[in-house]
Amino acid sequence: MSETPAYTPPKVWTWDAENGGTFASINRPIAGPTHDKDLPVGKHPLQLHSLATPNGIKVTVMLEELLAAGHDAEYDAWLINIQEGDQFSSGFVDVNPNSKIPALFDKDTGLRVFESGAILMYLAEKFGAFLPTDIATRTETLNWLFWLQGSAPYLGGGFGHFYAYAPEKYEYPINRFAMETKRQLDVLNRRLEDCEYLNGADYSIADMATAPWYGALIKGLTYDAGEFLDVTSYEHVNRWADTVMNRPAYLRGKMVNRAWGEDSEQLRERHDASDFDTQTWDKIKPADEA
Repeated sequence: MSETPAYTPPKVWTWDAENGGTFASINRPIAGPTHDKDLPVGKHPLQLHSLATPNGIKVTVMLEELLAAGHDAEYDAWLINIQEGDQFSSGFVDVNPNSKIPALFDKDTGLRVFESGAILMYLAEKFGAFLPTDIATRTETLNWLFWLQGSAPYLGGGFGHFYAYAPEKYEYPINRFAMETKRQLDVLNRRLEDCEYLNGADYSIADMATAPWYGALIKGLTYDAGEFLDVTSYEHVNRWADTVMNRPAYLRGKMVNRAWGEDSEQLRERHDASDFDTQTWDKIKPADEA
């Protein structure tokens, strides 16, 4: 291991707001709002406030899958710009006291739903879809959903942060989290060698939750780490990712609340199905940004 200066922790930790890498400006050690601002309210019962990170994509894919299956799951999707601190507004904190996207408010029930896995379960149970009712398959679905919820922070906050976003590349954390990420990929690969989807034969919320994280990783869409992690060696994860991520509803869902990348792939807000044809950024971008 290469030598790096030793770090001696102080007796009491203090916040250095400038020492956090790419996301230093949006991380802080306290909760609660920083400013008063109400969230916008649209015409549909389901009000989503999000950004097209992997956790945000989970939910928009689920909503688009519900609509494709004929459910009355119309929704308004509002962009939360985390770099601008939108997640710390009083309105957002009212819906998610953890100040993390995504957050959902259901006008029909008056319920707030926060944390992406909870939102997937709420929608699955509200509409009776993508969460099997027989005890064996339901349990296996939830096994993998909660596996994802526990594993993804090692990939994103662990490997992704130190490999792609930290102010410098540090050997120890990159090696530690690369090992864990590859173990997770092997877990998935072994499971998907035996079955088409994570719960067995049925496409479910477990696949919707996992594909934006590990499907995107395996396809080289995140962290520019495909070669480093040898992602092509995970044959069965690649097959599954191709199946899930090429579904029409997935392709639509990953565009919603996206504010980077190709302009034609950015649907920053979504209020109607026709928005995919008329409201992408290439069609509505202000002239001074063209």
